[in-house]
Amino acid sequence: MKSNLLSLLECLCHASLALVAFVNNLLNRVGFSKSLPLPTTFTSYMNSLTMPSHILLLLRGCSSPRFENIPISQVLKQWSTPKLLESALSPMIKTSQNQDCYMMNQFITACTSFNRLDLAVSSMDHMQEPNVFVYNALIQGFVTCSHPIRSLELYVRMLRDSVSPSSYTYTSLVKASTFDHVFGECVHAHIWRLGFCLHVQIQTTLIGFYSGFGRIKEARKVFDEMPERDDFAWTTMVSAYRQVLDMESASSLANQMQEKNVGTWNCLIDGYMRSGNVEVAESLFDQMPVKDIISWTSMIKGYSSNKRYREAISVFYKMTEEGGIVPDEVTMSTVISSCAHLGVLDVGKEVHMYTVQNGFVLDVYIGSALVDMYSKCGSLNRALVVFFNLPEKNLFCWNSIIEGLAAHGYAREAMKMLGKMEMDSVKPNSVTFVSVLTACTHAGLVEEGRKIYRSMSDEYSILPNIEHYGCMVALFSKAGLIQEALGLIESMEFEANAVIWGALLDGCRLHKNLEIAEIAFNKLMVLEPRNSGYYSLLISMYAGENRWRDVAEVRGRMRELGIEKICPGASWIELDKRVHLFAAADRSHSASDEVYLLLDAIYDQMGLAQETEYAY
Repeated sequence: MKSNLLSLLECLCHASLALVAFVNNLLNRVGFSKSLPLPTTFTSYMNSLTMPSHILLLLRGCSSPRFENIPISQVLKQWSTPKLLESALSPMIKTSQNQDCYMMNQFITACTSFNRLDLAVSSMDHMQEPNVFVYNALIQGFVTCSHPIRSLELYVRMLRDSVSPSSYTYTSLVKASTFDHVFGECVHAHIWRLGFCLHVQIQTTLIGFYSGFGRIKEARKVFDEMPERDDFAWTTMVSAYRQVLDMESASSLANQMQEKNVGTWNCLIDGYMRSGNVEVAESLFDQMPVKDIISWTSMIKGYSSNKRYREAISVFYKMTEEGGIVPDEVTMSTVISSCAHLGVLDVGKEVHMYTVQNGFVLDVYIGSALVDMYSKCGSLNRALVVFFNLPEKNLFCWNSIIEGLAAHGYAREAMKMLGKMEMDSVKPNSVTFVSVLTACTHAGLVEEGRKIYRSMSDEYSILPNIEHYGCMVALFSKAGLIQEALGLIESMEFEANAVIWGALLDGCRLHKNLEIAEIAFNKLMVLEPRNSGYYSLLISMYAGENRWRDVAEVRGRMRELGIEKICPGASWIELDKRVHLFAAADRSHSASDEVYLLLDAIYDQMGLAQETEYAY
């Protein structure tokens, strides 16, 4: 009978796994008392499957340990899903497979990937003697899933169970202590007490821990006490100095290395860029024997953060053409942002095409950068096309399109987009409301602006900041509600800045309210006494009222302070993928002689007589 059943089972192994339950029931009926080793063909068949539903059926059908050479660890490794983890827990405990420490590590790894460590803890609670490897796996799991308190609690349990920690235990615990320096110091004390203070990896992690709290002296003390240091330890200490922008110490330490690795070079470049010392960063970059994607991206981000957008784009082209490095999403979003700041639409479209041709996914990072770039480059239609084609939209994407609509004067469309954002279950933030209120200001939509301003605190519990007050003051001032604008300023819980008083002054100019204009001007003289624009506004208002004595008095004050008239405004045009900047009476451009010759020719064609010479 049993021989026949084995033959039947072997035949069934070549059939659908859905028949496994039937086989299992048949085995139970004849009272098999021990597990049957299954034929190799069944294991091969198992390895060829890709559908977790079959494995779930197997787990449901197994009421006793009958499939010895198909352990649950093998199943978890290939078909791990949250549902499978729940289904596997009970069979594991019943079959005592959770007593196998190797299998438990597999199970904990699977639980960590789905943030279901509660299942791992339940399984561990039924272990007779969990060893240090099981504890380490679960501690690291809690660290990975951002549950640092649980990892520390597990460490205490580990000590109570008389399980000796290993170096890996303390590496994980130090990482878990980044939320509270007191916990980290306690862990550090345990490291000393138990003799792990000479372990390179632990000491390196401690350097990162102390530097994360800005405690560079303690980090350096740990570094100096290390009997041996690897490249990662050196780089971590250099990075600690970089975090507080102590680039002199960072450079001095890096120069003590026998040979700088790529990570150290990158750390120095990033630090000098962040401290605004672009020239040193450029020199270091040129000296690098080998450059990786982080090296190039650090230069691109550094140029962008220092508002040297042309150089950022230039390095990107050099990276792809000469360096042979494939950029990542961070690089692309930074380059697209640089195009937005320069307003170079043609270059922006080229970069966009590069992302398409090289298989970049239109994610929220690249997507929001493209929306912002097209909006700032004047191509709102392209921005809308990109936005509506985004498979997923986060807060940054919504804010970018709302800001774009506002900047182009589409106030009502910006408000409608705010409504769609809410329908998409994305909660607006303070930046969102700044954009919408700015749109209302440009369009003169006073009542709509009032309603949105109230909804910030009433519906979204967002307290207005100085930017929101500035928008409302500008809205009221532009609409002629000067007294209401002044009342809002006086009701603010914090001091108004120059932007707010400047908006009020400009509104007073528009609506000829000289009394409140003088109040705003006097406030501005405290905040920005050397801004010639405010003097010019007040002078024009006095002149309009024929108050020439006051005009002379303001001009006299300007002379006393050595304040000259505000510099002329600048304009720029994009030609052959280059941006050219011009100001009135400007001779700084390399082609200025040709420009003025052409202007003379245009004037001649127009028949305009030149009464005055250019103010070269």
